[in-house]
Formats: sequence, structure tokens, C-alpha cells
Amino acid sequence: MTQASAVLLSGGLDSAVLAAAEIDAGRDVLPIHVRAGLAWEAAEAAAIAALLAVPPFAGCAREVVSLSIDMRDVYPSSHWAVAGRAPEYDEPDETVYLEGRNITLIAKAAVLCARLHVPRLVLGPLAGNPFPDATPEFFGTMARAMSLGLDHALTIDTPFRTLHKADVIRLGARLGVPLELTLSCMQPIDGQHCGACNKCRERQEAFVEAGVRDPTIYRQ
Repeated sequence: MTQASAVLLSGGLDSAVLAAAEIDAGRDVLPIHVRAGLAWEAAEAAAIAALLAVPPFAGCAREVVSLSIDMRDVYPSSHWAVAGRAPEYDEPDETVYLEGRNITLIAKAAVLCARLHVPRLVLGPLAGNPFPDATPEFFGTMARAMSLGLDHALTIDTPFRTLHKADVIRLGARLGVPLELTLSCMQPIDGQHCGACNKCRERQEAFVEAGVRDPTIYRQ
């Protein structure tokens, strides 16, 4: 029997390649997009729709499920992720930290997994992720808590935890992922990468390191 995997899909490089890897492994992929009231989520949804309409996803993944868990009652309206003022190009990765991000994503997705009897939830954190909600201990603890609280055996897997973004790009190219359709930007302009934020810099540098042509259109 084909094992089902729920994949937290944001439309970014990492989650898109992760979904493709799950398909390549023969799994029944359920993409889940969780909206939390952040500035870039409409552009994420558009990127997800574009990705799922073409190979290697079209006809090989289920229809995306969109969930909401509004964090705008926790993050103030002035918060950069709500206001759409992303950390600038040369700011360090730590500036993009969102408190409780993986806690909220996993909790909402886990309830859906329990209702649909999906035994596996997959996320795409990479090697070197400095945040406290991206450690093996955290994911193991969350899996136990969700399994107990939902009376549903749920595994939380992070298959890319030893990879860097350049590795993910190479894997995506091998799997035929249309990397030009992925969205890494935190302040996209008309659906395109701004070219001026921390995440755009990270994306540009990773393509160079991977030795793969960067097909991205940057506005700046």
C-alpha cells in the first residue's frame, strides 16, 4: 500500500523540492498550505497553484489543502512579517525568526492528518537552521504530543535536515522541479522576487553555489 505523506508546502524552493522527492519516493502526497496572516501568503498560494499544475506534481499529488491559523493577534501590526517589511539583503538569517512558526504549522496540520488518517507529516528545514523549533528534539517531541493528543500515530519527518540550500537546488534540478516557479521572497512584488530581502540573497547565493543557472526574475 502506498504510504501517504502530508507535506507543508509554502511554494518555496525547499518545500517544493521536498514534495517532489516524496512523489519520487512513491508516496501519496497531500500538500498543505497554512496561512497565518503574513504579508507574502497570497503570493505563496499563487506559486503553489502554478507548481501543482505542472510536472512533476500534476497528476501525482493531491489537491492542496489551505488551512488558516491567524497569528495577527500575537504578532502586532508593526511586525515585519505582517507589515511586509522584510529584513534587508545583508541582514543575518536570525532576523527572519518567527516565534512559534513550526509549532503553529505542525499543530494545525496534525489535526488534519488525524482526520484524514495520514500517518506522516513532512517539513523542509535545512542543515544549519538556528531556530529552537527546528531541532530533532523539537520535532520528536511534537510528534509524540500530537500522536498522544489526537490519538493518531503521527510521524514528523525532516528529510532535508542534513542538506544545504545548494544541495536542494541540485536535487530539484534532478527531479525536474520548475525552480523558476518557486517563491522564496518575503516581500514579493506582483508575484516576483524583490531581490532586496534576506531570502532573495540566500536564494541567489545558493544557485551560485549549486552551479545551477538561476531562472528567477528579481525586481532589483
